[in-house]
Amino acid sequence: MTDTTTDTSTASASAASPAKTKLKGVKGLPDYGTRTDEITLYAGPCAVESPEQFETVARCIASAGLSWIRGGAFKPRTNPHSFQGLGEEGLQIMHEYGGKYGLKTLTEVMDSAHCEMVHSYVDGLQIGARNCQNFSLLKNVGEVTATSHKMVLFKRGLANSISEWLSATDYITMKGNDNVVLCERGLRTFETATRFTLDISAVPVIHKQSLFPICVDVSHPAGVRDLVPPLARAAIAAGCDSIMIEVHPDPAHAKSDNAQQLTPDQFLDLLADLREIAAVFGKRIV
Repeated sequence: MTDTTTDTSTASASAASPAKTKLKGVKGLPDYGTRTDEITLYAGPCAVESPEQFETVARCIASAGLSWIRGGAFKPRTNPHSFQGLGEEGLQIMHEYGGKYGLKTLTEVMDSAHCEMVHSYVDGLQIGARNCQNFSLLKNVGEVTATSHKMVLFKRGLANSISEWLSATDYITMKGNDNVVLCERGLRTFETATRFTLDISAVPVIHKQSLFPICVDVSHPAGVRDLVPPLARAAIAAGCDSIMIEVHPDPAHAKSDNAQQLTPDQFLDLLADLREIAAVFGKRIV
């Protein structure tokens, strides 16, 4: 007689943990989220504040098997009395601890006069939202990186259309460096529930209209840390090529953007979730 009883423990485990399979997509429609099977994560503090602070975050990021750390050495603050960054000292800190932990470094360049200096310290140069149409700066960054082909992360302006953003990108690439990552970081709209309004549709539109990879900064549109995880999950589902997340060892005492930065433990918890979601799309986070 055949035993037809079911192993309930196995059945329960199977129901609780369904096999992960890559999504098939929608028949007859293009998939604008399959540019790469890797999602790069740019994590780090809003501002480099001290060697101890930056090393703590660098150690966390390296322990998670990630490859980049970001941080601000020059800070474009709305209020001139707010913390403006450590300048070259901040770049030196990034260079030292990025090297110590085997991480590539990314920081914002705000002024054409600083392009050569910033380029000499870091692996990637960021152009912030307030400089999206600072054409002189864009041309200078393009010239400085023309030979090195260092990555340029180019943030969308607070009120720029995608067409304007893409046109401005040509100022960077016209000198020969096509290693540009576009970064959606939220728009200024009538909405006040969030700091900015994240245009998640920019991800597939950029993939449809250009060959550039697109990053989503999920910290700035959130404005508060409890909104960062859902925005990060949405970014992966939309097909982003990279994500930017702010991490600080003691957010309550951060010198800038304290409300939106995650602690290292919170970041690692979120990273575990994001890796699960990425796997559904056949991707991995690096």
